[in-house]
Amino acid sequence: MPGASWWDQAATCFRCKCIEVRRSRCAHAQPAFRTRGRKVDLDQQTLRHRVPNRRQQGSDVSKREFAMPGTRHVDDSSKPESRLLNHRNLLLCGTALTVAFWLCALETTCLAQQTTGTPGSPSATTTIDGKQLPPEPPKFEGVIKEDAADSKPYWPPSVVPPKGAPNVLLIMTDDQGYGVTGTFGGVVPTPNMDRIAKAGLRYTQFHSTALCSPTRAALITGRNHHSVGFGVIGEMSTGYPGYDSVIGQESATIGTILRDNGFATSWFGKNHNTPTYLYSSAGPFDQWPVGMGFEYFYGFMGGETDQWTPYLFRNTSQVFPWVGKTGYNLITDMADDAINYMNGLNAAAPEKPFFVYYVPGGTHSPHQPKKEWSEKFKGKFDMGWEKLREQIFANQKKLGVIPANTQLTAWPDTLPKWDSLSFIQKKLYAREAEVFAGYAAYTDYEIGRVIQAVEDMGKLDNTLIIYISGDNGTSAEGTLEGTPNQMTAYNGILKLPETELMLHYEDWGSDKTYPHMSVAWSWAFDTPFKWTKQVASHFGGTRQGMAISWPGHIKDVGGIRSQFHHMIDIVPTILEATGIQAPDTVNGIKQRPIEGVSMAYTFDQANANAPSKRDTQYFEMFANRGIYHDGWYACTTPPAPPWLLGTAKLPGINEYKWELYNIAEDYSQANDLAAKNPDKLKELQALFLSEAAKYQVFPLDNSILPRIVTPRPSATAGRTVFTYSGENAGIPDANAPSLLNKDYTITAEVTVPKGGAEGMIATLGGRFGGYALYLLKGKPVFVYNLLDLERYRWEGGIGGRDLFTDALKPGKHTIVFDFKYNGPGPGKGGTGVLTADGKLVAAKTIPHTIPFLMAIDETFDIGSDTRTTVDDSYKLPFRFTGKIDKLTFKLGATQMTEDEQKVIRHALERARD
Repeated sequence: MPGASWWDQAATCFRCKCIEVRRSRCAHAQPAFRTRGRKVDLDQQTLRHRVPNRRQQGSDVSKREFAMPGTRHVDDSSKPESRLLNHRNLLLCGTALTVAFWLCALETTCLAQQTTGTPGSPSATTTIDGKQLPPEPPKFEGVIKEDAADSKPYWPPSVVPPKGAPNVLLIMTDDQGYGVTGTFGGVVPTPNMDRIAKAGLRYTQFHSTALCSPTRAALITGRNHHSVGFGVIGEMSTGYPGYDSVIGQESATIGTILRDNGFATSWFGKNHNTPTYLYSSAGPFDQWPVGMGFEYFYGFMGGETDQWTPYLFRNTSQVFPWVGKTGYNLITDMADDAINYMNGLNAAAPEKPFFVYYVPGGTHSPHQPKKEWSEKFKGKFDMGWEKLREQIFANQKKLGVIPANTQLTAWPDTLPKWDSLSFIQKKLYAREAEVFAGYAAYTDYEIGRVIQAVEDMGKLDNTLIIYISGDNGTSAEGTLEGTPNQMTAYNGILKLPETELMLHYEDWGSDKTYPHMSVAWSWAFDTPFKWTKQVASHFGGTRQGMAISWPGHIKDVGGIRSQFHHMIDIVPTILEATGIQAPDTVNGIKQRPIEGVSMAYTFDQANANAPSKRDTQYFEMFANRGIYHDGWYACTTPPAPPWLLGTAKLPGINEYKWELYNIAEDYSQANDLAAKNPDKLKELQALFLSEAAKYQVFPLDNSILPRIVTPRPSATAGRTVFTYSGENAGIPDANAPSLLNKDYTITAEVTVPKGGAEGMIATLGGRFGGYALYLLKGKPVFVYNLLDLERYRWEGGIGGRDLFTDALKPGKHTIVFDFKYNGPGPGKGGTGVLTADGKLVAAKTIPHTIPFLMAIDETFDIGSDTRTTVDDSYKLPFRFTGKIDKLTFKLGATQMTEDEQKVIRHALERARD
């Protein structure tokens, strides 16, 4: 019981008939208290005394009554013999408590510091009780005199974990529903997840929050997502404790806890738990992985990234490992880096346990596996999404990962049936699924390389491996058709011409696309459940497949566990396995209690069918609600599907319809019992309100647009003039001047050296949308890329003055691009004029501009281009060979109504999910 006094510890242990007090681990059948190898035998009658809990029954000890074994309590203290008996009872219990106190003190002292080796020697180590992190600095116990010859050095002992603590490899993939992996009945082979399941256990009722960054916040803190400020993604944060998107100092992560207890901690892959306004080199970095207890970070920032040219960081520095590497893909590179890290750690400190948090971007959009992986699934989805569901469902029953009486939920009327599609549509949609499946299989393969590296180091037998398939259900953000460029959907273009889609049939998933698949596939990959990612009320959004292995500790290898658990239960499971307790304080800050419960009890085969130690769990996202309690589940009916991007009118919070399921008998939520059992529904609705109050869920808010426009910290809010000089690449788009839906002027004052100059002056975005101002063979050029659908180009020699068919001469020049927006309203066109030294180069009017989101993982670059090119007229990095003396962006007012601004901001924030 972390934080409990010795009295409460003793009372708790007396209540279960023993007084083993270390972290409430009671040896129920043992008559002796164990203190680090010593037995202290106590009188059996004393052990059976029951000591009431001071918190429950008040602090007035004189009013407590203690019943001796074999006696019946009679409230007759007026009799002399009764008073004598009570006094005797008090004396005996007081003796017992005194013994318990000293034994507790002895045990606490033992836990507080266990030094091995000669104290003061360089090789001395110590474990800590972990209640205070970091621990108090050890006292210097050597001797200091004026002369070193008369002095004695004393090295502080190194902190190490408890003896036998395992390494921990925590793996989680992205946007994979329950029916994706072969391990849980899917048609995508995942032999490395199979490997963990066959060496350990599969869990069939494990849950997420339904959305990526909230799930990840719960996973690394052991607390509910609202409890740590992640009731929603950070881009939609509001100024309430449950929604501010900041993991506070009172909620230390598992990285911090294990690091301060002697583990080497690292994070590989996706980080969507840092506020976007903190992405820049200006910091602060306390909300980055390295500031949250992870000593090494190699991964990307935000909800998604291009796997061919990722927005990638090592610790806090942006890196570009794909430059000069044909066939580079982050899924492989991430595995390479993790393997190199572990090998290096093993070489330098082979005895030091590691905690590796491994979270690849697969299978979040864009779906970008290497081509050979997509080709493995050629023709595998020609049967269509309904037949796919039936096949997955049959596989799940065969594997035993769903109960035999499970019903396959009905196909929704809002999604097309496969037979209603044309030949071309079937061909295209099947290709989308082939690429997604290839991405899932490819991700599992590279995860397997990491697992194999652990075995090659000889550490697999002492490694706890937790492999979670997905941080939420499969994503339904790809529109009803799917798209070769997710940026079009993010900008409200939900339907593209069939010819445009088919142009990318062969290169779907390559570096020439940024693709997502049809919503119908997403629904099918969440079999046997209803709904998808973002929908917290139903298991299609929250049920995740999970496998855990720990050789020598899980003996029921290949077993299945059906206990109801949640992401918040992973941290306490790791802490129990490693013998480390949750701290009371970290850096002097009192910690919120861990809200999860350990799943380690399920490792014991005797507990295969034991009741779940989690009897209650709430769910909430965008006001879609759910509440589980003792086999029953109540939830709201989603008023609109997520693929409408929140544009539908929503009911009031208290007007949602509620559903009721007995999931002990109805695994897939197929039979709504709300009408038949209204009393149970009311009971669970009341319980939801209680849990919501406890865990900072209020205020409930489904008015998405108003909270999107809520003022929040921003690096650019209110600025209309931005000035730069020299080369400055890699500025996050949140810190860059926004050119959307307004007039703007870009003025570049440059110096051209002898021999001429060319290269990038300024750019934001790249292949899938953006702009660039540059010199090409010395001539000024401005390019506007409308989401890879159309490119507009201003340059000399085409409608410009004859003077500018030649390159700019050596010396100082001023290049200006001025754009007048034809508003009001989003995505309208405008007229752009490019001049050099005051003379016209080119003028052009364009019919449309990007309305919502110009870039999601590309950066604002000055003096070079770091990611992808806006067109094919130049090659990266296209560094400017002259000098940028001054670069100025001057922005006009946004030309939209307040309602239009709300719609745009809503689309932007949903896109960044």
